[in-house]
Amino acid sequence: MTNVTPQGWESCTFGDIAKIRNGYAFKSKYFKKRKELSTDIPLVRQSQLIGSKIDLSEAVYLAKEFAEENPNYLLKKGDILIGMSGSIGKLCYYEHNFVSLQNQRTGKIEIFAKNYLHSKYIGLFLSNIENELVKNAKGIGVQNISAKDIEALVFPLPPLNEQKRIVAKIEELFSEMDNGIAALKTAREQFKAYRQSVLKHAFEGKLTAKWREDNADKLESPEQLLARIQQEREARYQEQLEDWKAAVKEWEANGKEGKKPSKPKVFVKQGEIVAGSDLGFDIPETWKFMLIGNVFSVHVGGTPSRKKKEFWDGDIFWVSSGEVAFCEIFSTTETITTTGYENTSTEIHPKGTILLAMIGEGKTRGQVAILRVPAAHNQNTAAIRVSEIGFSPEFIYYFFQSQYEYTRRVGSGNNQKALNKNRVASIQFPLCSVEEQVAVVQALAEKLSFVENLNKELNIQLEKAEILRQSILKKAFSGQLVPQDPSDEPASKLLARIQAEKEFVNTQKTSKSNKRHSVSSH
Repeated sequence: MTNVTPQGWESCTFGDIAKIRNGYAFKSKYFKKRKELSTDIPLVRQSQLIGSKIDLSEAVYLAKEFAEENPNYLLKKGDILIGMSGSIGKLCYYEHNFVSLQNQRTGKIEIFAKNYLHSKYIGLFLSNIENELVKNAKGIGVQNISAKDIEALVFPLPPLNEQKRIVAKIEELFSEMDNGIAALKTAREQFKAYRQSVLKHAFEGKLTAKWREDNADKLESPEQLLARIQQEREARYQEQLEDWKAAVKEWEANGKEGKKPSKPKVFVKQGEIVAGSDLGFDIPETWKFMLIGNVFSVHVGGTPSRKKKEFWDGDIFWVSSGEVAFCEIFSTTETITTTGYENTSTEIHPKGTILLAMIGEGKTRGQVAILRVPAAHNQNTAAIRVSEIGFSPEFIYYFFQSQYEYTRRVGSGNNQKALNKNRVASIQFPLCSVEEQVAVVQALAEKLSFVENLNKELNIQLEKAEILRQSILKKAFSGQLVPQDPSDEPASKLLARIQAEKEFVNTQKTSKSNKRHSVSSH
């Protein structure tokens, strides 16, 4: 805001025109999960400040006795609450026709002399300084702000008529902006749906239908592909076995120092091609459904002890589940040493390995990444070695993107669903020739690149709209949005009347308090 006070305005603090009443910490042992009696009253907690409204769909209830004993914490239609903890500065309007009780961590804005102030002007001011409140927040973990911090904010007070002109102009400008923003968000959702549709068509074989027709005589059948993979795998296993024997001899010759070389695992021969599928879509006749574990080797990682510093900050990339987020991994946040690697069950996987997040809160579980560097990984992720048998890593990567919701559903567990090695190995996928995998990936890359470029442009436009919104508010509260009218009563007189009414209310409260004290002392 500008330091120059516009003509007719008055600079004061928010505490000069309003009070922030903190909520009360009602004891949870009295909470009712549902309304049992007609007299039960909902409790508004900080977590129910959603957007600009108060959501009571999952409210707890208290008996009406709590309202009778705590009348200062009653909420009624028209009241404004502000978030004091967690969602700091979040402004919500109580629009229900019944009363509620106000819990701790919320602040009720009590405006002095409402007849001299436009409530929407105050609301717009508070929404404009939400970022400032967040900056002033205190606390480790869950941030919070005090009523005093809010009341100490500098408040630009214009004449009452100008408050009304400012609100009218902002509403006019915001209405036009909101229509544009709604259209941009609708387009973004449409692109999101289109992207998912493109992924779905890719793994139904629709994107490469013409390519498949033109190259029908050149392609391996799934059966031929699997037979070739098995032969190559058995040959590779024999090579690995010889290398292992040589490594063990060297280890023994060195006095068995360090970790004994691990014997290569015998890869289980492919099972039968899946006759039917639970993925919910059809594929071309030349494609077949297979299980991940019947084509690729699946590995679960491990984490070296955090207590041993010598295990960390080495030369080996180590991937945590949080880094597996529909991306390519060229480096990692953490690295481990050779000693750390030798003292955990993790393995180092080659470039082109697909990592799948098996455990994680929120949307982490089911996300995938492609390793672009050799790396180890933690126990909450599964490594699917796609590239070691010549398959396209991108084909499997995009497949898991297309089946994200399905992959999340196949997790086990009551509270936090999780995948495990067996469940990952049992996930079905459509198998086609390596040549067609490449063709699918190329077709997808072209279409998805188009969608992602448009989506970036939409996000840029949404960011510009938010910047414009903030610019409008900045002009509004510095007297630059609407012209001043010399005939308006100056805000100094307005503030004087507000202060007089504030003092009168405080005097009345003090008088009532003294009377109660006098009666109780007799």
